[in-house]
Amino acid sequence: MRVGVATIRRGRERHLARQARGVREGTRMPDDYVVVSMDPDEPEASPSGPRVVRMPVPDGAPLPLSAARNAAIAALGDVDLAVLLDVDCIPGPRLVAGYVDAWAADPDAQRLLAGPVAYLPPGRPAEGDVLSTDDRRSARAPDARPVPADGEIRDEPRHALFWSLSFAVTPAVHRRIGGFDEGYVGYGGEDTDYAFRARAAGVRLAWVGGAWAYHQHHPVSHPPREHVASIVPNARRFRALWGRWPMEGWLRVFAAEGLVRWEPDGTVLELR
Repeated sequence: MRVGVATIRRGRERHLARQARGVREGTRMPDDYVVVSMDPDEPEASPSGPRVVRMPVPDGAPLPLSAARNAAIAALGDVDLAVLLDVDCIPGPRLVAGYVDAWAADPDAQRLLAGPVAYLPPGRPAEGDVLSTDDRRSARAPDARPVPADGEIRDEPRHALFWSLSFAVTPAVHRRIGGFDEGYVGYGGEDTDYAFRARAAGVRLAWVGGAWAYHQHHPVSHPPREHVASIVPNARRFRALWGRWPMEGWLRVFAAEGLVRWEPDGTVLELR
């Protein structure tokens, strides 16, 4: 079988270099490795790095994350399994192999496969681009998502727990879902919408034990106030489609800080 790995990025050259090393050093090399670059000017690709597909976005414009993920899966062509990683994520040694084994256990299953993600502390990896055993031990997985035992495949009825940091899907299942909704532009909501579209299409979600990804530390804000201008229209789109608000914790803080006017039990969400 053929497996491809894909990522999308804007900047983050060092993060991508570490990811590429992790891909090269995994126990199962992918048959293709693609990055969709949203940089206005793409640096020259390294011979040992991924194949680059350009989707330039002007400075200051919202990033088309849904369209970029769809382009990444399309660029992998006729693979049997597509593995998507955020550019911040370094694959563990058995990430690709774990996803392949889970797919091979039931190749006709209509499933989204999701591996556990652990967060690296600042300063890790400690040795340049090498993700060491000590680095992996220093990483912490969030409590909100299950961590199955290595080799275990655990069905997950709560599709809202899906995240796009690390997952695997066959191109046929991706088409059945309808891809990522490109009506979401910029940050927020598009991955939960993808999971809800999967549920509506009869596609199950399953956790794959041992398919670890390691998220590299970078400065973030909680909640992501710098993305409020895209979160608001994306949240409105999500509610119109699914009858409920996404990202409620963020919206609650935005409303308390006076950034938005929001009716949790209604239909109003506006930037102030």
